[in-house]
Parts: sequence; C-alpha cells; structure tokens
Amino acid sequence: MSIVVTGATGHLGRLVVEQLLEKVPAGEVTAVVRDEAKAASFAARGVRIAVADYNTPESFDSLFAAGDKVLLISGNEFDKGRVQQHQVVIDAAKAAGVALLAYTSAPGPLKAALADDHRGTEQALRASGVPYTLLRNGWYNENYTENLGPVLEHNAVVQAAGDGRVSSAARADYACAAVAVLTGEGHENATYELGGDEAWGFAEFAAELSRQTGKEIVYNAVSVEDLTGILAGAGIPGPVAAILAGVDASIEKGELVVTSGDLSRLTGRPTTPLADSIAVALKG
Repeated sequence: MSIVVTGATGHLGRLVVEQLLEKVPAGEVTAVVRDEAKAASFAARGVRIAVADYNTPESFDSLFAAGDKVLLISGNEFDKGRVQQHQVVIDAAKAAGVALLAYTSAPGPLKAALADDHRGTEQALRASGVPYTLLRNGWYNENYTENLGPVLEHNAVVQAAGDGRVSSAARADYACAAVAVLTGEGHENATYELGGDEAWGFAEFAAELSRQTGKEIVYNAVSVEDLTGILAGAGIPGPVAAILAGVDASIEKGELVVTSGDLSRLTGRPTTPLADSIAVALKG
C-alpha cells in the first residue's frame, strides 16, 4: 500500500509530500510528476517517483495498486478540459481498487466559472464508486501575498471584490488537512469545507500591508471588467483573466467565506493568519 500524490512538484503537492514524510516512511509515498528531474530531492530521500501526465491516460496504467490512498490535486490547465484530465486518474484508481481517492476541490458555495471543473470532477468521482474525500479548499493566503510587487510599486491593492470577505489560510494548512485525511481513518465519502478561521476584507489587507511596510497602501475597488483588463494587460491570457476576475465577483457575494471550522479541526491547530503570510512574503 502506498500514499500517492499527483502534481507532487507543484506548490501544494510539495508541501503535502514534505508533511507526509514527517508521518510515514518515505518508501510508502509515491510522488506522481510530469518532470522526473523536479522530483530529484524526493527521490534522494527514498520517495517512489512515478512519471505520468493527466493528458496521457496510458501513463496512469498500473500506477496505482489495491489499497492505495491517492490525493488527486486538481490540474491548472484551464484550457485542456480539466474534468477529462481528472477522469483519467479516477478511472485508473477505480481499476486498481484504491482504498481512497481524495480530491482538492473548490468551496461548495463558489459559483464562479472557476468552480465548474471542480463540480464536474466531484460528480465524476461520486459516480465512479471509488471511496472519496472532497477537500473543498478555500483560498490560499499566498494567492495575495506571493506577488506583492505591483501592490508595493503602486501602493494600492486592486481588486473587484467590493466589501467582500475571504476565509483564506496558508497553503501549508491545506496540505496538513490533506495529510490528515491520507494518514487517518474514517474519511471515506466525506466532504470538508476548508477555509481560514478568520475572514478578512481587502481594506484590511491593505491596512495590514501598510502596517508592516510603513507605506500608505490603499484598497482600490474596481469593476470586474476593469480587473479583467488589468490582468490581461499584465500578460494573463484573456479567458483566464476573466475567470480570475470572476472570482472577485463571487467574493463580493460572500461565496469565499467558510464557517465550517473543518480546516482547523482536521489539522488540529488554528489556521495561519493572513498577517503571518504577509510577514513571510515581505521577508522573502
């Protein structure tokens, strides 16, 4: 039996593998990657490396074994039919008879176009008959803290979210929840709504940035259309820019506020405050 992590060299996948290695022997972990070279550090520690690609179904043949627990980290290729990509993994997991297939989905209340592929994947997973866990991950603090350059250059947080609030947490918190499910018991056919303990708004984000940098940083609320144009002007493809800006419309409606407490319950600790993630980003 192995614990298998797809997308293992991505931002979330790396954290999951690192945290798994704190709990189980390396020989019980399989990292599924597209580029074996990027997983060299894991291989050196004894992690099994499997090369496979969501776009190449045959690459998943015989990858899983009966009794495996699998974490399917959602793909980020919005233009390649993510539900079909995920179906490849689901079919392989079913054929192998895995014990559990956990999937990193999107918050249940989220109606933005970004959530469509997640809902489609959830439907496919339920229909498969494979024991599943839905990890409906809320937003990451790092979505806002990893690219502070433009914010600090213009002294402005520019979003189209109005007074909406976000229950975000650090990426490592979500990784910890996934590890708890993969190494624990009793999570079959469960759905977890995951988010930070404290919701925040973008005016508060700007105020915290001001406090930590000593600069006067304001929140500039714009329309979804204007934000789409700004993102496209920054080099993001038009359709993707529209999807990302559409999330802000959902934030304004309260669709990224999570009140379940599932994340801190699964991890056994409070979630990471946005201010802490800001501090880490500014030091980097």
